[in-house]
Amino acid sequence: MDLQLHDKRALVTGSTSGIGRAIALGLAREGVAVVVHGRDAERAQATAEAIIAAGGRAAVVLGDLTDDAAAAAVAEEAAGAFGGVDILVNNAGGLGADGWSEASAEDWISLYNGNVGSAVRLIRALTPSMKANAWGRIIQIGSAANPNPIPARAAYSAAKAALANLTVSLTKELAATGITVNTVSPGPSRTDGFRDLAAGFAAHHSLGDDLEAATRRLLDGPLASPSDRLAEPEEIAALVALVASPLGASVNGANLRIDGGLIPTVN
Repeated sequence: MDLQLHDKRALVTGSTSGIGRAIALGLAREGVAVVVHGRDAERAQATAEAIIAAGGRAAVVLGDLTDDAAAAAVAEEAAGAFGGVDILVNNAGGLGADGWSEASAEDWISLYNGNVGSAVRLIRALTPSMKANAWGRIIQIGSAANPNPIPARAAYSAAKAALANLTVSLTKELAATGITVNTVSPGPSRTDGFRDLAAGFAAHHSLGDDLEAATRRLLDGPLASPSDRLAEPEEIAALVALVASPLGASVNGANLRIDGGLIPTVN
């Protein structure tokens, strides 16, 4: 299927690894010129080089999105790379060590700034040009923890829920502008972050370094879903590409769960 993305330009934050990297590569395969963002120059360049080697177009922008001036510089440089940004994917953020007994109020604020404040800064910087062009896509990468908070990741769950709420508010703010705003919320996915989770689970349950056994036990227990599998980052990227495309024009204000049915809700 042609997603009609060949003339579009995207900024994907936090795209040096994991889901963000998969999204950057996936959009590039659809013909999007992609600005790869991160804070590690070597990893960012590796993602850009992978895009270019596959015949795509890519540029690299580095910067800390938790700071106003640095985030503004990222937005300006990203817009300058290909003459504008049509698609903003707010993927950057962090998990934090934020169980109720461990995290301070300052930890909560810091995690909120990294996940939500970073997105708000770029939204404010890049939506004016989208309005002028009467076309744009803003996509937050949320989590299955949006509607189903995890006590051991309390601040993270709250921050991701805020992103889903922000999406709906922004959809109303940008009504009739040609810009859509959506949240894509993955469940357990085959990423480095999940491997770290599985490693911790294995150690805690006397499984040694058997990550496959730990993954199986997680999928049979606390992470059980009807799909009985981890999501692949490429599957998440494919959903993002569809939502970002002109074919996704009527998908607006949605929280699109890609969690294998992990969250038992009709919403």
